Amino acid sequence: MSRRKREIIETDSRDSADGRKSCVIDPRRLRRYPIGAELIGANETHFRIWAPKATRVDIVLEASAEKTAPRTFHPLEREDGGYFSGSIEAHGDDCYRFRVDNAEHFHPDPVSRFQPDGPHGSSCIVDPRKFNWSDAKWPGKQLKGQIIYEMHVGTFTKEGTWRAAAEQLTELARIGITVIEVMPIADFPGNFGWGYDGVDFFAPTHLYGTPDDLRAFVNHAHSLGLGVILDVVYNHFGPDGNYVRVFSDHYFTARYENDWGESINFDGPNSGPVREFFIINGRYWIDEFHFDGFRFDATQNVCDTSDEYIIGAVGRAARTAAGKRSLILIAENEPQEAKMVRPRSEGGHDLDGLWNDDFHHSAFVALTGRNEAYCTDYSGSPQEFISAAKYGYLYQGQPYSWQASQRGTPSFGIPPEVFVAFIENHDQISNNPRGERLRFRTSPGRYRAMTALLLLGPWTPMLFQGQEFGSSSPFVFFTDVGDSDMREAIRKGRFEFLAQFPSMANEEMQRNLPSPSDPQLFANCKLDFSQRAANRDLYDLHVDLIKLRHEDSRFREQKPGEIDGAVLGPASFVLRYFADEKGDRLLIVNFGKRQVLTPAPEPLLAPPLGCEWETLWTSESPRYGGPGAAPLVTQERWLLPAEAAVALRLIPERAPRRKPKRRPWIQDQPDKHAE
Repeated sequence: MSRRKREIIETDSRDSADGRKSCVIDPRRLRRYPIGAELIGANETHFRIWAPKATRVDIVLEASAEKTAPRTFHPLEREDGGYFSGSIEAHGDDCYRFRVDNAEHFHPDPVSRFQPDGPHGSSCIVDPRKFNWSDAKWPGKQLKGQIIYEMHVGTFTKEGTWRAAAEQLTELARIGITVIEVMPIADFPGNFGWGYDGVDFFAPTHLYGTPDDLRAFVNHAHSLGLGVILDVVYNHFGPDGNYVRVFSDHYFTARYENDWGESINFDGPNSGPVREFFIINGRYWIDEFHFDGFRFDATQNVCDTSDEYIIGAVGRAARTAAGKRSLILIAENEPQEAKMVRPRSEGGHDLDGLWNDDFHHSAFVALTGRNEAYCTDYSGSPQEFISAAKYGYLYQGQPYSWQASQRGTPSFGIPPEVFVAFIENHDQISNNPRGERLRFRTSPGRYRAMTALLLLGPWTPMLFQGQEFGSSSPFVFFTDVGDSDMREAIRKGRFEFLAQFPSMANEEMQRNLPSPSDPQLFANCKLDFSQRAANRDLYDLHVDLIKLRHEDSRFREQKPGEIDGAVLGPASFVLRYFADEKGDRLLIVNFGKRQVLTPAPEPLLAPPLGCEWETLWTSESPRYGGPGAAPLVTQERWLLPAEAAVALRLIPERAPRRKPKRRPWIQDQPDKHAE
């Protein structure tokens, strides 16, 4: 018998007027989650909210979200612990708000499942059972072997909807993308935004469609073999449209500093219901929308000294909700705390992956030559990329001048796939004043070589939307808020952030920075899929590299400890992927000028006896806009083409090795020690 059925059957036995026992079912036992509005019958909805600040809470039931819709008022019963609950006759798609202590103004539900008119409007009752899922056999995703694609739904297509985005999934699956990472979707105010200032954590934003449109997107992705993970923001509530203080002041704490607003109370007095809110949120997205995991935003601002860190608790609850399905749980963690992915038995938090900013910063400097602001401590040198391939993080506790402190913790022993590497993401593109894509800030050859390193390296690679076809669409910080004072505060805050880059701190640059609330700014960020054909060379580059990664076992397997590297020159290096039975691979990368390796005293370049190296793939191919490939290795020397990457495999030796020449000075020199 299922747990749900047991809970329905378990009832209170009470004596009726005639002395017989009668069964009274507690409606709370029919709920899926302890908070929010849930249908528990064909025409019955149960409401439950944590509101310790209130003495009375009423449901204001509305036939629709229209302001002129008829209203009825229904008092909720107070429970212990500051909760209010009750059942009323209400249907799916009915709208409602809360009235607290007979106040004149009504407020949306902080646990609303949908806000048809945005965070300031009425909440909507949602029936999740209406959607017919077809992914019952979907196994989920594990991090190893994946290629992630970061997507902002509002700019991914011209329409900016789930339905329009779903139409592009077939092509993403065809080229070898395996996991979509969706930027935050918790509802937020205004007509556009990144989503990191969400306020309705259970309500997928109305801007992209209905909750069932989201379900259809995930369902379709699964039918194509694509996983979908959700970027969630558990470090703060957005400043506009956040009504939790109407119900309780205990959501927040002043004990911790926070880069984005008030810190959330995960470990202080009355934090139990706050923790419940977020743990249930993790269960909810997995259970009701079949997401395949999460990317946790800025976990360094999620402060919690509880026995179980809240992010780990959310992850554990999510895995329980997923049942037999595998999940991917990734953390963004600026101080690079490796414990995020270590097991709880070792003091860790049981996550699967970590964004690796170190890799991006090295790549950025190597491509652009600029190492300002948070790239100050990176040189883009060959050794940095070798170390990233072998150890993941570059900074694991060494001094870090940019922050005048030590950076990172040891990550030795962590498998390579744990580290999610990228050369573009939403933050890094937008930290250019015009949101310019990285390929426009470097040479074509160097960009091709870096793309090869990204997609063939032992880490888990991630692309940002449009990167695969060389999109020219910018991606800048945009947000639409109605309050003019808040708009100005956001504009100033953004300019102050960019001022950490000396090249952006001058008065002229600051004066010309676009306003984040400009609707045209948002419109300019939308992708143009006609560029798939217009930029065919870059599209082919990415498609071929992704195919090579999937099909070649050495690039696919990501085995710990089976990769080594060596510096070959000021801007060149080799990575060797070791295998049994002469299956090794080499990846030669040169970000600098043409280089002749004579001599070449590097053992990693040596083939096994009876074998020689053959080019498997090269960024020099005219197919990608390259100048054409010359032989890389002969019996006399190695020739590294300028600004290029070449992958090599072992084949049986086609000709016997030449006998070494005997130099005259060797055979003719008299023995000085002879008598």
